[in-house]
Amino acid sequence: MVPPLCGGMAVYVENRNLASRVLSLAAKRVPQDWQLRYNYRPVLLETFVDTEKYSGTSYRAANWLYLGETAGRGRMDRYNKPALSLKHVYVCPLTRYYLACLLGERGEENG
Repeated sequence: MVPPLCGGMAVYVENRNLASRVLSLAAKRVPQDWQLRYNYRPVLLETFVDTEKYSGTSYRAANWLYLGETAGRGRMDRYNKPALSLKHVYVCPLTRYYLACLLGERGEENG
């Protein structure tokens, strides 16, 4: 890896736990941004990690919850046959009331 140059000098930046910090900052920012843009405040973030390429370490370090594995079929599957790699599913609650909101027991404005 070639370091970036600054005035002809190599500059190295070390930031421990960078991935989990970025995920945490993004998770804090998403609800407000979505509220402003779409007039909707999400209560949960979801991601899929391709297990053939990645291990999901950053998501676990950022305290995302592991829910399980996909079946490897993809959303466009028409024949109920696994054709894609398996993905691990992680979620990040954006409010402590996320489960009640998802079950329709609590409005978004109370989250």
